[in-house]
Amino acid sequence: MSKPLEGVRVLDLSHVIAGPLASFYLAQLGAEVIKVEPPLAGEVLRSMKDATDTDTPTGFAAINAGKQSLALDIRTQQGADLLRTLAASADVFIENFRPGVVARYGLDYASIRRVRPDIVYCSISGFGQQGAWAQRGAYDHVVQALTGMMMMSGEGEDAPPIKVGFPVIDVAVGVLAALSIVSSLHRRAREGVGQYIDASMVQAALMLMYPNTCAYLSDGTPTRRVGNRGYTGSPAADTYRCSDGWLAVAANTPAQFRKLTAVIGVEDLCEDARALDLVAFNAPSGFVVPNDIPYVTTRLQAAFASRSAMQLESLLSDAGVPAAKVRKLEEFLNEVDTTDCVDLPDHRFHQGNTQVRTRGIGFVFDQDGQLTVDGAPGLGQNTHSILARAGLSEDTIAQLERAGVIRTDAEMAASLTP
Repeated sequence: MSKPLEGVRVLDLSHVIAGPLASFYLAQLGAEVIKVEPPLAGEVLRSMKDATDTDTPTGFAAINAGKQSLALDIRTQQGADLLRTLAASADVFIENFRPGVVARYGLDYASIRRVRPDIVYCSISGFGQQGAWAQRGAYDHVVQALTGMMMMSGEGEDAPPIKVGFPVIDVAVGVLAALSIVSSLHRRAREGVGQYIDASMVQAALMLMYPNTCAYLSDGTPTRRVGNRGYTGSPAADTYRCSDGWLAVAANTPAQFRKLTAVIGVEDLCEDARALDLVAFNAPSGFVVPNDIPYVTTRLQAAFASRSAMQLESLLSDAGVPAAKVRKLEEFLNEVDTTDCVDLPDHRFHQGNTQVRTRGIGFVFDQDGQLTVDGAPGLGQNTHSILARAGLSEDTIAQLERAGVIRTDAEMAASLTP
């Protein structure tokens, strides 16, 4: 089957996670993605390997599968000229350098637009293209700190800040950038015009905290550190220690709360005015409102402590109360492998003599082709073929290689030979 973005060509100058993840989505949706990398060592993520003799370690391969590698030095006049030539036949251009860097080499939006007026150009940065902080460096945990995300995690106002345990903002920027690019391609197909996209980590962070951001901006509602409690504030939307681990439960509504208390044997709480606002509890709709949170929490903690989290997960889920035993990522993935608990795609990218395994990209199309089986390219693996298709002669390609402007797959293979 065909894929949604077949026929779309992407030039991707980005590195590390955010930009490469955006182009990874485009590649898996069928676009031809040309990853432009420095000829000497490639992009930095290639170096994150555990003593394995490869330039495509798993962390790099996972978000660069299905792409082509063009090893090209954009800092040289010849390299920048060559990339502008390639941009004339591109549909999308992605970069995630600090604002102003690509302009030094004539690869900014204005320059690329001159050779491809309807280009969809996406710049990804930490703080956006304008503003006093635009030139600041940015990493995921730094932006988590800046935007308040760290202070929303953890227990109690005086506890130290806690970051989300994976680069959540980098991933969010990649997903949002891909969404904005796809929507811009749709607009271009309809109206024939290109687009400039300013995607930033700060915007992505605020989008991840969207309800809280809007609540403060609209009503002045301050954020609170709720630890492992749920968003609604129900005393039974929390995480409780059980005899065999922890259980996250979300009994947000009175109906769910009644079912929960019946399962764990504390039904009297449903009629206890000290524990709950009984008017709200008996209203036709709404959430559970506690009167004495420490009292309710203590009762619930005692009831959960003597019971099995795994058993309660099953009992509560069957009763219609969302609940899950707290697992490590590897525990969940092993459970998906060995049971029929969740129906997820199981895909393998071919990476040399090995495979990179994934459980999909977040959704499954019914009418389109599956993910590509192609893994991530070696540094410069596609340089020769890309330039040959662009009309460069063998002599010209050889001259560029000797000058250090490009690196071809032949040079890469030779460098890896003992």
